[in-house]
Amino acid sequence: MDILDLRKECLAFNKLAPENILQQVESALGIACTNLCRPYNSYINRVYELEDRDGNGMVVKFYRPGRWSPQALQDEHDFLLELAAEEIPVIAPLPLLKGGTLGQYENMYFAVYPRKGGRCVDEFNDDQWLAIGRLLGRTHMVGAKKTASGRTRMHPAVTTTAQVDFIRKSGLVPADLIGAYNEITGKIITEIEPLFAGSESIRIHGDCHTGNLIYRPGESFFLIDFDDMVLGPPVQDFWMLLPGTLEDAFVEVDLLIEGYETFRSFDRASLRLIEPLRAMRFIHYSAWCAHQVVEDGSTSVVPDFGSRFYWQSEIDDLVDQLARIKEGGRPVGNTF
Repeated sequence: MDILDLRKECLAFNKLAPENILQQVESALGIACTNLCRPYNSYINRVYELEDRDGNGMVVKFYRPGRWSPQALQDEHDFLLELAAEEIPVIAPLPLLKGGTLGQYENMYFAVYPRKGGRCVDEFNDDQWLAIGRLLGRTHMVGAKKTASGRTRMHPAVTTTAQVDFIRKSGLVPADLIGAYNEITGKIITEIEPLFAGSESIRIHGDCHTGNLIYRPGESFFLIDFDDMVLGPPVQDFWMLLPGTLEDAFVEVDLLIEGYETFRSFDRASLRLIEPLRAMRFIHYSAWCAHQVVEDGSTSVVPDFGSRFYWQSEIDDLVDQLARIKEGGRPVGNTF
């Protein structure tokens, strides 16, 4: 899609008004809503809390135009519905009056979900680590049953290469730093690509950090926000949950694996992918911010994003990360 057309679509997306939102949801579900239309914080999509006349809470998500194909969105919904059918605690989209779960308003797709309250937990106890392991084991058990044709494969030669190419073409890296950025990202991809040979690639959450687990007293953890669902190695859904380095978190890792293997075997050799995946996350996050700038002309995620200081710091971090990977993987803690 041409970038000017994409920006026009995003302008309409950013101007979503309560009357449009309520009208679309009422029509899609065949219900009447109250006037409640409370926006939630979301950097990518537009998300609002609604309520029907019977007091049932709902959340509607309007997906950012151009970010996901209709097939990719359908893959997300299909995965959630499969998980819900197995009574795995996720929040699946509601069926729409005309069938399916994916609605469309002008150039935008949307979905409606039941509202589920809960809180994030900063520190897990042993029983909770086991419970999260079981949750991920059950999730991956379902994820391995089918593929997702509209979702990308998390692999340095696929996702990371494409993200570096996007950053390079965006013009956001200062001219005097683009050479150094290309050099270090190229070295990282070359170094880590062989480590992924033979690694399992199944449907996974893809963005499994503590903010995407909500705790409901008396119930199990709920795994939420499958926007970044990918085909990738199961260990991707482990490493961002860890409270520190792999060496410092060996107890938590053992508990996660113990819970996980209640339902599905875990390849312990895949723990060697944690540091490569962390490097890929650095690049992924920069590309994510770059998409915001290219599509909207600005970003509110990182105040100094695009500055010379930002890119020099990014290059320095990638140089350090490459050194850790070459040392055999000495993790330095989680990075969003």
